[in-house]
Amino acid sequence: MKTIIIIPTYNERENIEALINEIFKNFPQTDILIIDDNSPDKTYEVVEKISKVDKRVHLIKRERKLGLGSAYVQGFKFAINNDYDVVFQMDADFSHQPSDLLRLFDKINEGYDLVIGSRYISGVNVVNWPMKRLLLSYFANFYARIITGVPIKDLTAGFKAIRVNALKSINLDNIKSNGYAFQIEITFKIYNKGFRIIEIPIVFYERRSGNSKMSKKIIFEAAIMVWQLRIEKILKNFKLTYHIL
Repeated sequence: MKTIIIIPTYNERENIEALINEIFKNFPQTDILIIDDNSPDKTYEVVEKISKVDKRVHLIKRERKLGLGSAYVQGFKFAINNDYDVVFQMDADFSHQPSDLLRLFDKINEGYDLVIGSRYISGVNVVNWPMKRLLLSYFANFYARIITGVPIKDLTAGFKAIRVNALKSINLDNIKSNGYAFQIEITFKIYNKGFRIIEIPIVFYERRSGNSKMSKKIIFEAAIMVWQLRIEKILKNFKLTYHIL
């Protein structure tokens, strides 16, 4: 299968070359797509230099900071248009371990359509988070699971493998959310299309370098998004019931 790892970046110059090298060490047959939001630290220059000597590395440089969700949507469209079979989502800061990529891919090969690297499927596997941040994340996922009805323990996970056929079933232009809300929304839509989903345990490591991009705006967006998805589901069920009657 033809695979590509999508990595959005913003000020990740100090991480990105080491990450690319580590990915290819573990998964040499994959391609990588870096989507950079015109990083002030010029992350894109590092990627551009690598891409000139390694055709597995691709770069999309955007003119301004447009956010995580729109970066992934653009990456998904790139994967669809270039006939990839599987896409991976991954952070640029070593929060997700390249050594886990093949574990996700193994589950794709077993027939799953979405594989989630989960922090919460087997206890709590997070390193270097303060207790306040950990509790916020854990209960936010519980909240999202209850409101949306999607039986996934880590709905805000950003480490995923997705079959492109699952992405083709979604109207990507209708996805407007960013941050954690985007992660919830994409999983919700794939789940409600009836695709096979599995969570596998990973250990999530807090950023080794750089600054965290968590904000109150991102948290608020996710809190509102789950109710929008709940209403969307209710309206869809109502239309189906009305059609049957």
